[in-house]
Amino acid sequence: MNVENNQECFVQLWRRLERTRRLLGGQYRRFCIRSVLKLWFGGEATDDFIWEVCHLCELEGWNELPLPSLYPRKHRELLRAIVAVRTGISFWKINLKALDAAYSIAFPNSTPINVNKKKIGGAPDG
Repeated sequence: MNVENNQECFVQLWRRLERTRRLLGGQYRRFCIRSVLKLWFGGEATDDFIWEVCHLCELEGWNELPLPSLYPRKHRELLRAIVAVRTGISFWKINLKALDAAYSIAFPNSTPINVNKKKIGGAPDG
């Protein structure tokens, strides 16, 4: 699986995440980080790889994940961590605007994610 830090890849990852959720549900398997990574990366999803992804996104590998279309923030951090670990790019250098825009493309009827929007008004930072 080719993972890159761009919007096209992010759209594919969001869509693949939803397909994986459905696949695992149909097999009566847990939709969790560990299962997702094992399905996506096979033997490359070692315990160290899984730990690194979980550590970056601050989620536990066995915990059931919610629906990506309804609760996107956890999945946003998961995809961000996967891209960081696979590409060797810093977690903080992942293109969040592209990741958020890709969510809106993959789930067009959902509320857009816009975590990094600037606050209007209020006291200046300083």
